[in-house]
Amino acid sequence: MEHFMSLYERPFNDILSGEKTLEIRLNDEKRRKVSVGDHIIFSKLSSEGETLKVEVVGLHPYKSFKELYEAFPFSGFGCEGRTMEDLLEGTYKLWNKEREEKYGALGLRIKLIV
Repeated sequence: MEHFMSLYERPFNDILSGEKTLEIRLNDEKRRKVSVGDHIIFSKLSSEGETLKVEVVGLHPYKSFKELYEAFPFSGFGCEGRTMEDLLEGTYKLWNKEREEKYGALGLRIKLIV
């Protein structure tokens, strides 16, 4: 099955370079349809038509983003050298805590398809 999602420029480029192997998402209804072996086509928000394709090789659901971030090295998120506070601050700019409490967090372990 194929899924379609969008990414900001930096995480998009980090996946292309192989630096990012874990994509973080809210574990909402759309993400709960994703299974290991599925493909995700990411489109870059800053560039119309630029896409990349990944295979989902692992699903890691957690109750909170903090629990998810504590479970993996920051390098897998493309965030080596950043602090937990910095990661959470950026995350909560995208998803508020009410939605996190309702859905939880999901780490998508991905592999770039070239």
